Amino acid sequence: MADEVEPTVASHDLRAPGPLELGAPGLAVGALITEADLGAVEAREGLAVAAKRRRFANLGWAFWVSVGVVCFWILAAIFASVLPLQNPNNVDINCLVSASPSSAHLLGCDTAGRDILSRVIFGSRVSLIVGFASIAISELVGGILGLVAGYFRGWFDEVLAIVSNAFLSFPFLVLALVMVTYVGRSLFDITIIIALLAWPILFRVVRAATIEYAQRDYVLASRALGAKSWRVLTRLLLPDVVPAAVTFGLVGVAVAVVGEGALSFLGLSVPLPTATWGNMIAQGSTQLTQDISLLISPAVAMFSFILAINFIGDRLRGVLDVRQGVL
Repeated sequence: MADEVEPTVASHDLRAPGPLELGAPGLAVGALITEADLGAVEAREGLAVAAKRRRFANLGWAFWVSVGVVCFWILAAIFASVLPLQNPNNVDINCLVSASPSSAHLLGCDTAGRDILSRVIFGSRVSLIVGFASIAISELVGGILGLVAGYFRGWFDEVLAIVSNAFLSFPFLVLALVMVTYVGRSLFDITIIIALLAWPILFRVVRAATIEYAQRDYVLASRALGAKSWRVLTRLLLPDVVPAAVTFGLVGVAVAVVGEGALSFLGLSVPLPTATWGNMIAQGSTQLTQDISLLISPAVAMFSFILAINFIGDRLRGVLDVRQGVL
């Protein structure tokens, strides 16, 4: 009886034993992966990381100046109480005689005898709190809804799309005026109102990004391999949509600050005597022929912050390669 010959198995080709990292082009589920393939994938990933680092290194001096301006206003708003500033609501009788700048009042006084510099610094608190807090709330609500709607689609996506379109069809300021009239004018009320008006925009941004990335090979492969939906959403899609949400969120902060300023200008934001950039601009606009400096100081403060944060968002959108064509 002839000796039985056992078949031999070549060991130089390895079949992937489990789920693959399928982001690389040209690799399919169950394909034979050689060391050369792995080396090519690592090389491509290394080049992508290096390219991203070069883009961050080439942001330019204007970007860092803008970051400095935004940080200045944030720190000024946080530490306004400990800075050597006068009480923004105190009235200096001497200013009623001469409101021009002096050593005691570097930017002069308003018509009520209050220090303008102090009111600009303290007024940044309301504007920045409303801007950042309202967009943070809308990012949370709109981001979660956009991520879920863009991934699962179906009736849930259609209902939210109709609701968001309904919100966006109304003029922002008119809807804000109606809501302020019935809800109230406290700092919390203004923040919630602007968040309610901003969430549809962030919802559409995150939804559009989720729909695009949900069709990528690595997501489709993970779903084919049995990955649970929550894992696909949190581990694969969320990191991809965060850059779009953050960059558009920065622009949203600028819009929220302008919205609060518009409400303050109309006398429908946080009531006096609390200082905000908007109500200072409103007060200064009544004294244009007598003293234009009452208008210039808060206007320059608001303009510098909005310009800086808009520029930061625009530069980051270019670096992170956030595309707007799918929105």
